[in-house]
Amino acid sequence: MTVIVAVDKNWAIGYKGELLVRIKEDMKNFKELTTGHTVILGRKTLSTFPGGLPLKNRTNIIMSRDPAFSVEGAMVAHSASEVLEMVKDTDDEVFVIGGGTVYDQLLPYCDKAIVTRIDRAYDADTYFHDLDSDEEWEITDTSDDMYFSDLKYNFVTYSRKKIS
Repeated sequence: MTVIVAVDKNWAIGYKGELLVRIKEDMKNFKELTTGHTVILGRKTLSTFPGGLPLKNRTNIIMSRDPAFSVEGAMVAHSASEVLEMVKDTDDEVFVIGGGTVYDQLLPYCDKAIVTRIDRAYDADTYFHDLDSDEEWEITDTSDDMYFSDLKYNFVTYSRKKIS
């Protein structure tokens, strides 16, 4: 599985249930990478999408602890183990797209992370795991610096190190 996330200088990802910033090129990159594939997200993240609806042209798996939760056009899982069971036989690329709780539960099962690194610190209440300080992860690709107005960012790919 691949995690895809946008983080600020402090690995923050959100504040009061919203993204820290919306960067047009980041959204375009996200759409290009995930379209036609499986995405895993939490119920709260789903509620931030237009109309609270699953993403089009993707297989959506929504994680919710609520046993009664259902949403048209998506599958629902109630635990990380249930998600893993749902995707175990797929040849499709599977993306974990948030939010914080879903990232925390599924990062141990991911072998790649596509991270939009934003060169600014924001007020935040939700954070992603700091891959730079984790010996299990290494940077395998970095884009050139890009700018959204005066905001500098780049795309960084991390891979889980192979243990030999």
